[in-house]
Amino acid sequence: MRPEINEFMSNLIARTAGEKEFHQAVQEVVESVWDIYDNNPRFKKAKILERMTEPERVIMFRVPWVDDRGDVQINRGYRVEFNSAIGPYKGGLRFHPTVSLSVLKFLGFEQTFKNSLTTLPMGGGKGGSDFNPKGKSDNEIMHFCQSFMTELYRHIGPNTDVPAGDIGVGGREIGYLFGQYKRLKNEFTGVLTGKGIHWGGSLIRPEATGFGSVYFIRHMLKEMGKDIEGHTFSVSGFGNVAWGVVSKLNELGGKVLTISGPDGYIYDKDGISGDKVSYMLELRASNNDVVQPYADEFGAKFIPGRRPWELPTDIAIPCACENELNFGDAKELVKNGCFIVAETSNMGCNAEAAEYLNENITFAPGKAVNAGGVAVSGLEMSQNSMRYNWTREEVDNRLHMIMGNIHETCKHYGQQGARINYLRGANVGGFIKVAEAMLAQGVV
Repeated sequence: MRPEINEFMSNLIARTAGEKEFHQAVQEVVESVWDIYDNNPRFKKAKILERMTEPERVIMFRVPWVDDRGDVQINRGYRVEFNSAIGPYKGGLRFHPTVSLSVLKFLGFEQTFKNSLTTLPMGGGKGGSDFNPKGKSDNEIMHFCQSFMTELYRHIGPNTDVPAGDIGVGGREIGYLFGQYKRLKNEFTGVLTGKGIHWGGSLIRPEATGFGSVYFIRHMLKEMGKDIEGHTFSVSGFGNVAWGVVSKLNELGGKVLTISGPDGYIYDKDGISGDKVSYMLELRASNNDVVQPYADEFGAKFIPGRRPWELPTDIAIPCACENELNFGDAKELVKNGCFIVAETSNMGCNAEAAEYLNENITFAPGKAVNAGGVAVSGLEMSQNSMRYNWTREEVDNRLHMIMGNIHETCKHYGQQGARINYLRGANVGGFIKVAEAMLAQGVV
């Protein structure tokens, strides 16, 4: 690491001790954009990068609720409003035991650049709670969501901060959250995205992250003179994102060999297609967070306690959670002939893995690849403002266009001879737009 970058990171780490996920996300961006920052006196004088790594606002609050046994439970809620230079804060709510301030700051920081890349007017934010929905009844989840929103509603609004779903927050949770917001504010506005289609939601929203990822990969393959058809894919996870990826890959002629969960991964040599894709939704709806039942249902191979990256495939698509692919996995993928890794989870590769993959094969980061979800969230906001719903085809066409624009941005800023450095392209492209907006708005 260059001495000046090392100094920057040392100062950041001293101010934010213990926030390792946040530090990892910042370092990746800083290393990519430093030359541009260092050579631009306007950015340096205004300390754009120093301000960009400091959230505009962090909200932390107590979430008390009563379970079905009548016992009082207490969780911690957060909303990190990271950057509003190009629009209202926009980013998901995550309900998971691993949620911490560090994780949400990393996600909010990443979200700022991801939203910038979409070309839509959205700033970056993220929130959630250490609440675990697994094993909870609908009644308990409703009580928790209502308590959570009773505090959060003070800080959000259609022109201020528009949360969405994330891990542990699907259509059910969004419904409970929106109902409580509407009750407290006495207004029906597009303050949350991921809503049901009958009450302000958008078509293609559940599939958007997965579909967008595949559209981006298709652009990457086109640059190589290839296409989706005829290639094999390893996919992690089995939720909405993985389901969207698998659905679209099948439609375009790809063959998906794996899905995974905390218990291990599935290898299906015949490909995950047809009724098997629909079964992924049943797995998710069961709320058991395991994939072994797939093997029992379809006679596929279940490998317990392992991750799918050891399996030889052409293209790897992490869809589960941050740092799910490590340096050892990266080396195994390259050794086995994988030529594209497209992060569809947020920071799905740890720092060492991302660096190794970026040096040895074609690697694209999550802020570019998985931007389809927030892109359609932005389109839902537009539809809410218009009081009008677009058709499935209209939304899909706009998603196609947005992912194509993101790819062009990555190509423009990441072209290095015959090679496209997608990591650099995504970071620089997202950074410049936000930096120019911050500069124009003064020291705020």
